[in-house]
Amino acid sequence: MSMDISGISSMLDYTSKTAGSSKASGLESTLKGDLSTADDEKLMSVCKEFEAYFVEMVMKEVEKTIPKNEDEDGGMSQMKDYFKDEMIQILAEDVCEQQNLGLAQQMYEQMKRNYSL
Repeated sequence: MSMDISGISSMLDYTSKTAGSSKASGLESTLKGDLSTADDEKLMSVCKEFEAYFVEMVMKEVEKTIPKNEDEDGGMSQMKDYFKDEMIQILAEDVCEQQNLGLAQQMYEQMKRNYSL
């Protein structure tokens, strides 16, 4: 089976959009679910996931302010964007793991109060 660069780039674009929306919807369903029976470890894990997702979205919005090079090939640009999104996601997780931003801890404490745990 032969595939040209436009087929590959459209596949990467679809994969990127699907993965991003899948992660967001998975996190949303977890947060909307019944966490009243969750143990402290699960609750903190969900809070850390949200913090990393929030930082990732902030980083992506900041990245949009950087001017783009208009001379790039469209297919290569899509491939670069896919891997850039992956890099931003990993970087956001690392930032949250290494730096104490406090958002996860605040959410954890609020959820403990809301669920009377």
